[in-house]
Amino acid sequence: MALATVGGRPVLILKEGTTRTRGDEARRINIMAARAIADAVKTTLGPKGMDKMIVDSIGDITVSNDGATILQEMEVAHPAAKLMVNLAKAQDKEVGDGTTTSVVLTGELLTEAESLLQKDIHPTVIVEGYEKALKFVEQELEKLAIKVNPDDEGWLMKVAETAMSSKLVSGEKRKLAEIAVKAVKAVEEMKGDKRYVDIDNVKIVKKKGKSLAETEFVKGIILDKEVVHGDMPKSVKNARIAILNVPLEIKKPEIDMEVQISSPQELREFIEQETKILREKVEKIHSVGANVVFCQKGIDEVAQHFLAKYGIMAVRRVSEKDMQRLEKATGGKIVNNLDDLTENELGRAGLVEERKIGDDKMIFIEECENPRAVTILLRAGADTILDEAERGLKDALYVIRNVVEDGKVFHGGGSIQEELAIRLREYAHSEKGKEQLAMEAFANALESIPRILAENAGMDAVDAIVELRNAHKSGKISAGIDVLNGKVDNMAELGVVDTYRGVKNAIAAATETAILIIKTDDIIAAKPYEEKGKEKGKGGEEEEGGGEFKSEFD
Repeated sequence: MALATVGGRPVLILKEGTTRTRGDEARRINIMAARAIADAVKTTLGPKGMDKMIVDSIGDITVSNDGATILQEMEVAHPAAKLMVNLAKAQDKEVGDGTTTSVVLTGELLTEAESLLQKDIHPTVIVEGYEKALKFVEQELEKLAIKVNPDDEGWLMKVAETAMSSKLVSGEKRKLAEIAVKAVKAVEEMKGDKRYVDIDNVKIVKKKGKSLAETEFVKGIILDKEVVHGDMPKSVKNARIAILNVPLEIKKPEIDMEVQISSPQELREFIEQETKILREKVEKIHSVGANVVFCQKGIDEVAQHFLAKYGIMAVRRVSEKDMQRLEKATGGKIVNNLDDLTENELGRAGLVEERKIGDDKMIFIEECENPRAVTILLRAGADTILDEAERGLKDALYVIRNVVEDGKVFHGGGSIQEELAIRLREYAHSEKGKEQLAMEAFANALESIPRILAENAGMDAVDAIVELRNAHKSGKISAGIDVLNGKVDNMAELGVVDTYRGVKNAIAAATETAILIIKTDDIIAAKPYEEKGKEKGKGGEEEEGGGEFKSEFD
């Protein structure tokens, strides 16, 4: 609770129970919390990184080395730590890869800042130095970027394999990279003179059983559904598909109604009228030549009977997102009114078939002519492995998308960070004042990426960094840490590639988060929320006003 004095009388400013930490102490606590988060994921960086096992409050287990996943499952409480979690989420959403790098880099920037603060360098000076360093680094990134042809699948394979090298799927990264490249190229679109890829158009279906090696790419859509009626065909070739957003059942009235029937004849006529309406709906579908129906709403049993009679395969309760994917995959149109259904609205597929995958039945819509939405059927022996495999595959899809859209890459293995660190140190010498120290600290933080890669690979980090510096100073820009063989080597020859968007976004987001934490000198925390009934006055009524006033009964 904070008090101010006016005319010698105390005035309540903050609610009772509020805690406040100011100045250097607040900054120290924030930096400590953020560094703790960075230290938690530091050992997961790179192909030789360790995995983390997180057990939640109900006993569910997550095993992963994906930075965003680990932090999301950790359920952190400190506000500065939550900033780090949000950083990882943002990197994951924008880039799809580099979440661990961004969090580790933030932690290193804060570590360097803390040592400068201990030398009585003002936080504003550190922030200005970091901002100048970031501006310089972004300019150098533009110069160092390697322009590639987005149609060159060799580069796309390299970035996908690099992204999956540190994941559980690394043993099958070649096959999965091929599938990811096919999927991204299938859904790629041109908007004006720019390429655009919507990863939502690549559906990943996970099914336990078999191994990662038996993961399939389907040039179409897989639905986790089954045919609604036993008499319907289970396989339809040269399918003409109606995609309906209308129920094939009698519409229920919006208000409660009562129908009084006085004779069996009237009941029969009532049922016959309902049957007639449903028959007309099915006949409309049959008349336009459709032999497969996907319905977002329900399909009445009577309608199912008539559909089966006409030899039409039907699936109901398809999700809205899958309806949109069906539209893009088959070239059909979603119909919201049966009167609007014509042959032009029908989608096309070479084969629509119900198959049993594991214990479940699924509908495969494949052999589509020019699908703008596709599916990857991911297989693995256990749910934990399936989840981690999905994360690795998504990383691959996103990095391929980044290269297709940007057309730029860097060599990986910490080579780009080392080159930036060397150039930044040279540039910092041209600066006057204490900001030079902050820029050198920024360079040290950048160099921590190859250092941590070396540490996680069991190498001598000091020797590795010295060797790496010498290689870069002699003009070997693509020299990086070969973690698999435990030495400094040429990343261009090894095919280790990072995306332009991933590197740039990780450095920019990490710097912005570090600056935000450094500039914070006051933590005002409200009293934790308590459920009603926990604090009661003597008269049985809950105390109100957050402690400012008390009940007259007290």
